[in-house]
Amino acid sequence: MSPTSFAAGSPPQPSRRSRAAHAGRSRPEQRHSEQRHGEQRPNDRQAPSTRTPDARHQTSRDVFAESTLAPAPPSDVSFADLGVPEAIIGVLSDAGVTSPFPIQSATLPDSLAGRDVLGRGRTGSGKTIAFAIPVVAALAASPNRRQPNRPRALVLVPTRELANQVSAVLGPLAKAMGLRTTSIFGGVGQNPQVNALRAGIDIVVACPGRLEDLIQQGHCRLSHVEVTVLDEADHMADLGFLPAVRRLMEATPTNGQRLLFSATLDNGIDVLVNRFLSKPIIHSVDPEVSPISTMTHHVFAVTGADKPAVVRELASGKDRSLLFMRTKHGAKKLAQQLTKSGIPAVELHGNLSQNARERNLQAFADGTSKVLVATDIAARGIHVDDIALVIHVDPPTEHKAYLHRSGRTARAGAEGIVVTMMTPDQVTDVKALTKAASITPTVTRVAPGHAVITGLVGEPADHVEPAPLAVRPPQQAQQHNRPPRGHGTGPQQPKARTTGSTGNSGNSGNSGRGTKPASSPRKSTRRYG
Repeated sequence: MSPTSFAAGSPPQPSRRSRAAHAGRSRPEQRHSEQRHGEQRPNDRQAPSTRTPDARHQTSRDVFAESTLAPAPPSDVSFADLGVPEAIIGVLSDAGVTSPFPIQSATLPDSLAGRDVLGRGRTGSGKTIAFAIPVVAALAASPNRRQPNRPRALVLVPTRELANQVSAVLGPLAKAMGLRTTSIFGGVGQNPQVNALRAGIDIVVACPGRLEDLIQQGHCRLSHVEVTVLDEADHMADLGFLPAVRRLMEATPTNGQRLLFSATLDNGIDVLVNRFLSKPIIHSVDPEVSPISTMTHHVFAVTGADKPAVVRELASGKDRSLLFMRTKHGAKKLAQQLTKSGIPAVELHGNLSQNARERNLQAFADGTSKVLVATDIAARGIHVDDIALVIHVDPPTEHKAYLHRSGRTARAGAEGIVVTMMTPDQVTDVKALTKAASITPTVTRVAPGHAVITGLVGEPADHVEPAPLAVRPPQQAQQHNRPPRGHGTGPQQPKARTTGSTGNSGNSGNSGRGTKPASSPRKSTRRYG
């Protein structure tokens, strides 16, 4: 199984960096806020339209106080004890997932019973399997069958990368129960997605924008959705997707089951909870700001002149390293510089096509390249096993981004190292950042060749000579085959330049020439997701 299989939040295979199993760790103390709604039946739900007008303006504290805060489950519980179907347990076992994580053992009794669940757990805590199991189990037990263009379950995610990761987890589980899944997101052609919907799909994993687009075109209806999941709900709020999420949720049946999972419960999440979840049971296995105990944090104070060399040394090890940059241009430039210096690196940012993103991520996952240089697009929604080092080449602007970036390492009990580069003009910001993230890093003033760098990186990897760039032959001018101007007749006369099919003006930079008026542009389809 590839390093990205069962990627989004499942225990990886034991590595040389892993510690003892997580099962014996202590959990935050849980409290009851009211009597649990054990008698609630999945279909005995209050329609959102019947709730009080003032309810949607309540604060998070008010909303959550009206819900059930569930107690912590036993630490030695198994998937079988939680009621997970045997076929699903077999798939999980084949993938090396033999015991549930706290978020899974906490939420599964309620989600498998058909109740609405609000789950909070830090990045890498196993939220994907926590909602994938009840979705698959519910559809397998349902008497309803799939129909063209009418999915039976909907998982909403904020990014393409997360859609792929969730699909990688859901796919094998669904197949074991005779269910079909598909992913829907923008940046790629819609025809394969339309064809999949037309053939009949049980579970759709979708980004809000492209899904709305397909619904408007008549390719999808949500009237038959039995289970709806909001994954990384706080990130969808950060990206401005809440209006689209509300519209999509309103298109699903009010008596369906709703599961909301998030690392934090802020930025308008309370609005979604109050509007769409019926008496949800809250499971919170981590505080909102939750540094990981197996993660070691360092801050390297460097001069601007020394920073590039220090970054190269940090990225030169034999283990996987993930480097974060603030801008797309910066990520591309650094990846090229590292590759030229003998350290194969790939980039991941929003300017890449979907094929390029998947190709680069796969190269990082299979070890073809040990270094990935990325923007915050990689802070959530990707998981590659055994990322030993996360480097904040450009420190993030706020502490939640720091925690999500850093959470790409030290996953599922493994150890990990996080290094933040700090130039003299960033001292105040980095101090505020680490304080807000509730971490106490080791601060070291370093220069190229410093012993602490060698201690963290270990033996450097072999130098890899970059592949020579392909040189295109010069494009031969075609004008010499044409008769001189004025010597030809009819169709041999040179035509005036017109607007090309790419949408760029054909006479760019030649404003002195007369041109044939451009024809009306073809109607374009807006890309979403």
